[in-house]
Amino acid sequence: MHEMSIAMNILEIAEQNASDSGSSVINSIEVEIGTLAGIELSSLSFCFETARKSTRLAQSAKLEIISIAAVGKCADCNVDAEADFYHALCPECGQPVAVKGGRDLRVKSINVD
Repeated sequence: MHEMSIAMNILEIAEQNASDSGSSVINSIEVEIGTLAGIELSSLSFCFETARKSTRLAQSAKLEIISIAAVGKCADCNVDAEADFYHALCPECGQPVAVKGGRDLRVKSINVD
């Protein structure tokens, strides 16, 4: 389950940034995760809840997940389309779509006191 290592890395990033800014507590962490990132969101939430208890600043922090849809562009008809798989097909012409996004994972914001 790689979601535990991801949760721990998110917490590490948040704690480092909170410490650098002189903050004493992390209230929430907002992350953006692409639909093709290969992360099970419910598992990540569970792992975060477990991992945060062993932190210094984030023991009561909330994890806010923003799901980012994968997008692609059809080379034949130039249509932009959401992609639900790495090898998506254009909804207009049925040709393969070049997937351009949706694999990302990033800490978007950290709410601290």
